[in-house]
Amino acid sequence: MISAALRRGGIAVAAVSATALVLAGCAGGSSDAGDGGSSDGKVTLTVSTFNDFGYTDDLKKAYEAEHPDVTVVFTKAATSNDARANYFQKLGKSGLADIEAIEVDWLPEVMKYSDLLAPVPADLTSRWLDWKTAAATDKDGNLIGYGTDIGPEGVCYRSDLFAEAGLPTDRDEVAALLEGGWDKYFQVGAEYSQKTGKAFFDSAGGTYQGMVNQIEAAYEDPKSGDITATKNADVKAAYDQVLAASKDQSAHLGQWSDDWNAGLANGAFATMLCPGWMLGVISGNAKDVTTWDIADVFPGGGGNWGGSYLTIPANGKNVKAAQELADWLTSPETQMKAFAAAGTFPSQVDAMKSDELAAATNEFFNDAPVGTILSNRAQAVTVSPYKGAFYFQINDAMQKALTRVEEGTQDAKTSWDQWVSEVEAIK
Repeated sequence: MISAALRRGGIAVAAVSATALVLAGCAGGSSDAGDGGSSDGKVTLTVSTFNDFGYTDDLKKAYEAEHPDVTVVFTKAATSNDARANYFQKLGKSGLADIEAIEVDWLPEVMKYSDLLAPVPADLTSRWLDWKTAAATDKDGNLIGYGTDIGPEGVCYRSDLFAEAGLPTDRDEVAALLEGGWDKYFQVGAEYSQKTGKAFFDSAGGTYQGMVNQIEAAYEDPKSGDITATKNADVKAAYDQVLAASKDQSAHLGQWSDDWNAGLANGAFATMLCPGWMLGVISGNAKDVTTWDIADVFPGGGGNWGGSYLTIPANGKNVKAAQELADWLTSPETQMKAFAAAGTFPSQVDAMKSDELAAATNEFFNDAPVGTILSNRAQAVTVSPYKGAFYFQINDAMQKALTRVEEGTQDAKTSWDQWVSEVEAIK
């Protein structure tokens, strides 16, 4: 049985403005001269991520023990946005790591430049969930990313705050309480806030993210690629619903802010939407709290938030060695070790079927059976939302629109109208 000692890992989705893409005009070729190694055959491989992928010192040491001529260096950007800016500024040029992590929300942008990335060897392509592979396969049939995790979501909650409000605290009873659509989630939230005078969830932006991930084509037409965001009634409904609830139920703490980090520990809110990787964020920021738990439920049935890939720049100096390391880092065995370290739920089919995953518990979350819960949540996902080339920019602008309302600088209509103008300006 795994007791997952989850650590802090902040993945920031749609937190800052889109960065202009500065890309090379032609694809870089693989450099095979010594595969980038030194004259004595030694190779240093750099791996750049943007959150806690579960790549621990023990993993580094294990790989180096198996490959004595290889030194592995892990680096992390502060946020996904920082990683994205660096990635597109340098892709096809120089300065990227041997292995670069990318986030699913900017994968469509990456796919436009798939010829600048070394394909995954064909014999590995069947190891992941079909939809995970399909999303990163280009028009020529090349898979350009090694799948790391996926983000099936449950609901994390503070059992002590639930008890104060007279709500059930047992995770099965909480799941039954919250079963239903977003109306039910916000109904329980209204009751909680009325009884306690406290916030039920962390922010409109974080909650909206769970809602929009259940819309099949929120912002762009899958067939034409045209931007349809401002005319999508489902998007407007989600915007209106979350902001209506936000008035009394939200702590108005933007995710990844210092106040939000502190709120995870000081009881600023009672619930939050929880993909697997969020467990490490909570435990890392609330080390002394003993009452966080996770329920096997999600408003509207199921949702997936996040998930990443490892990519290898084709013009890197260590392409072959990097491919071997990326293969190892995304193998079923290593994905299970990453899950134990950081809660990153595996996308490998064999890992998902393992008895080890089924038996996994999380000590911080009161020994919650997170392997079973997140597996159930993964099976509950019925929508794989279409995310086109402009998804990141549009969703980033939406997050800012929600934040303006929560901060009180604009009312909901004015902020929506500004968002519409910003989306219409996207080319």
